[in-house]
Amino acid sequence: MPRPTRTVMPDVPLHIIQRGNNRIPCFGHPSDYLVYLDVLRECAQDCDCAVHAYVLMTNHVHLLMSPGDTDGPSRLMQRLGQRYVQYFNRRHARTGTLWEGRFRSCLVMDAHYLMACHRYIELNPVRAGMVATPSDYPWSSYRINALGDDSDIITPHPVYSDMAADPPARQATYRKFFEQDLAADMLEQIRYASNSSRPLGTAPPHQPALILGRPLT
Repeated sequence: MPRPTRTVMPDVPLHIIQRGNNRIPCFGHPSDYLVYLDVLRECAQDCDCAVHAYVLMTNHVHLLMSPGDTDGPSRLMQRLGQRYVQYFNRRHARTGTLWEGRFRSCLVMDAHYLMACHRYIELNPVRAGMVATPSDYPWSSYRINALGDDSDIITPHPVYSDMAADPPARQATYRKFFEQDLAADMLEQIRYASNSSRPLGTAPPHQPALILGRPLT
């Protein structure tokens, strides 16, 4: 069966998933997470991709980003993968591939699904039973988006910035989104879209498609 065609559009958020080959661990020590995040920061800047949310799980990663051009995510993931694998193999005295081929992705077409993806990503450690609350997990963007921790990786999306006029109010509004788990049907929609490269969120029939509030032309 042919691989799904990956669709990327400038300035439209993209939910990216990359898994370890055969689901092997991709992080074995706290320093591994720190190196990955440092390389992610550099690659995002070099490839003109604004990262809005992330989580680094034991054997996979989730990223939510808006690219400046259609090639940005592929360039970023290629550079990030190469540099991190070189580091990881040296650090753990191993050889060979680390990642499971192509990364998977889907466009996030409207504000409702954008915030759902934020929750989906940052609640991953809670769903996995690793922590009780997302603030307990150190390797996600939750504490940045919800509590105001400093970060040189995260660039807030305008939908996030428009939640309130000042940072404390935005963070309080953001935390309210996490008071309940994502509904099962939303979880399924996000998983299906990400695995099949289908856009997440569509316009009603006979209406112009919208991308986070602006016409799709």
